[in-house]
Amino acid sequence: MKINFKILIKYFFLLLITFSLTSCKEEAYEAKINFNNGWKFTKLKETASSDEAFSKTVFDTSSWESVRLPHTTNIEPQTVNDQWQGVAWYRKSFEVAVNPSPKKVFLELEAAMNFSKIWINGMLVSEHHGGYLPVKVDISKYVNKGNNVVAIRLDNTDNKITGPKPLKRLDFNMYGGLYRNAWLHISNKVYISDAVLAKEVAGGGIFITYPKVSKAVSEVAVKANIVNEEKTDKEIKVLQSVFYDGKLIKEQSSTKKLAAQSTIDVKELFSLNEANLWSPKHPNLYHLETKVFIGENEVDAKTTRFGIREFTFDKEHQLYVNGEKTFLRGVNRHQDYPFIGYDLSDNAQFRDAKKIKDAGFNYIRLSHYPQSPAFLDACDELGIVVIDAIMGWQFYNDTDAFRAYCYRSATELIRRDRNRPSVLAWEVSLNETKMPIFFMEELNRIVHAEYPGKNVYSCGWMNDVYDIYLQARQHRILHPHDNDGTKPYSVSEYGDWEYHSKNGGLNQDNLPNDLRAELSSRQLRANGEERLLNQAFNLQESHNDNLNTVAYSDSYWVMYDYNRGYHPDIESSGIMDIFRLPKFGYYFYQSQRDVSAGNVLEIASYWNEKSPLDIKVFSNADEVQLFLNDQLIGNQKPDTDKNSNKLKHPPFTFKIPSFEAGTLKAVGFIDGKQVAETVVKTPNKPTKLKVWIDESGKKPTTGVNDVIFCYIAAVDENGTINPEYSEEINVTVAGDIEIMNPDVIKAEAGIATVLIRVGDSLNGSVSAEAKNLASGKFTF
Repeated sequence: MKINFKILIKYFFLLLITFSLTSCKEEAYEAKINFNNGWKFTKLKETASSDEAFSKTVFDTSSWESVRLPHTTNIEPQTVNDQWQGVAWYRKSFEVAVNPSPKKVFLELEAAMNFSKIWINGMLVSEHHGGYLPVKVDISKYVNKGNNVVAIRLDNTDNKITGPKPLKRLDFNMYGGLYRNAWLHISNKVYISDAVLAKEVAGGGIFITYPKVSKAVSEVAVKANIVNEEKTDKEIKVLQSVFYDGKLIKEQSSTKKLAAQSTIDVKELFSLNEANLWSPKHPNLYHLETKVFIGENEVDAKTTRFGIREFTFDKEHQLYVNGEKTFLRGVNRHQDYPFIGYDLSDNAQFRDAKKIKDAGFNYIRLSHYPQSPAFLDACDELGIVVIDAIMGWQFYNDTDAFRAYCYRSATELIRRDRNRPSVLAWEVSLNETKMPIFFMEELNRIVHAEYPGKNVYSCGWMNDVYDIYLQARQHRILHPHDNDGTKPYSVSEYGDWEYHSKNGGLNQDNLPNDLRAELSSRQLRANGEERLLNQAFNLQESHNDNLNTVAYSDSYWVMYDYNRGYHPDIESSGIMDIFRLPKFGYYFYQSQRDVSAGNVLEIASYWNEKSPLDIKVFSNADEVQLFLNDQLIGNQKPDTDKNSNKLKHPPFTFKIPSFEAGTLKAVGFIDGKQVAETVVKTPNKPTKLKVWIDESGKKPTTGVNDVIFCYIAAVDENGTINPEYSEEINVTVAGDIEIMNPDVIKAEAGIATVLIRVGDSLNGSVSAEAKNLASGKFTF
């Protein structure tokens, strides 16, 4: 008999989970169970109610699709200007092996777009507005031992309570689905509360703050909220243990009497000598382990990751991180992928953050909504400071329901992310929206109520109320006196709108339309070398201009090309395209990073007959030599023009008299010592296809709906990509791998991209074929 070991392993883990739940004694602590698998899904274009039938415990879902989370309601084309909106249903049967009556059972959805209703065993247990923050529900009263059914109805149509403005006028997409992780939590009735469900201002769950931060001695204050839902008083011991790099650093405990049907805050203050502080250069992370005991029995435990850091501003409103003056060079980010919208695996979230860090940025403005916990995890790990934002964009509805939604969003955002070292400030503002003063004042009050103490900051794009003033560069150009200089100032967006729009402040409307398009920052990779160089120049000029202001940070718009909802074109001002392939602007920013982060040397040229003869080299070296076919073109220092005078590492511009096919070689020097060398060869006629995948710090992972980009390039006999190649490519896969592209796959500037989803096995391959080219293959 042939044994299928994959199936045996799968059943072993199912039995292991079942055994662990079945064997839970009264003293067993919380089980957090991944709830992503085994869902049934269907969607309805119309929003008419089908609740009565679809929400019942017994319902035939045999015609529904079987899906695993994260999941999107609709696979979209590459350019999305008629995004699917409607009602989506998810149903799942699940087992609870323990008797729920002496337990607590919680269902958590990390995101559910946009208005959700949840039924457990036919009973409505939740109605929730908002698609970017978690929905966590106490379902203890509704589940039974044995089989249970959860039914979820999602509606992502335009919503006046959550906003923003209708999709037909919105500048980004709000894709539907249960597009992040889902969890089932099972615990005893004496347990560490959830920060959101506890509904305690500046409380609930685990709350970590830093009364003192210094290299010599730092203080870590911990407040743990413990709940007793038993009918009798309990004497509890709470043990708090601090770990660094897996080693126990310090441990403290408290014993408390906890009355029946009540809660208590247990506080500890840790004093740590020579603590490893968190910063963008050194993202040191600690782990706090909180354990709750009744007698000798451990009844709950929770691990919280944190980083010790302090963000302060001096009298000139310049930023200091742990006492070190720090300029934050940043970027904005939309969270969508092509085809699958918001349906990103945790690995994909990390890969996006890794590319941002590798591009030379130490800061991200999370525009314009709360983003994935997995993405913020990556920012904590990689050392990327963030501004954390509530949902808001050019929409204010003068109703109590809308204001209440915004107030709740601000509260829940802070409770979700308050322990993250990466969060500098809370953008509790509706971006580019005229808001009443009382509304902004309440949002600002919420920030300081939910996170009391010093060095806590709200921020917003109006200067009236918030602690930090956010202003886009085009608004600074048009309204130079809006900033009164009384608050720290961050350039929230720049480099795009002022080079594109009729009212962007640089008189673009006086140019002919074709010239406006050429000089715009909105350039697809297919638009060619000269226009990509124009984009890179815009970034250089505008970033340099920001450095001439009092701003402590700036954030370019935008990291990745994205879909605009209503518009016939992709928004293409990204320094990487929608498939995360770099443009020349990427190398400009990469060259601004410290040499300690790695040497950068990139020639911004394809070096063919169409190439400009002014060659740009982006580098953080202090001297560069350029050769053409081994003949020295020049040996020079960085540019010193007015658009470079404030840059950390200005580009190098070399003038070549005439085109000559062959090899450009750049050599970088620091203090007279060679540190880097790179070459660009004139592309010849392509002869074959080259296939590779983008890992960006995370290898593809099975069983988690991981999605990964696979690139296919048309290369010549030297392996040089030919940027003129734009033909159709036939792609096939073998093994448990799925192609997500719904469209014909064509090369753009020599490279085609396939988005693939990895199943339960990596024993597969991606093969590519094209007319007159040798085929290519990537094997996992």
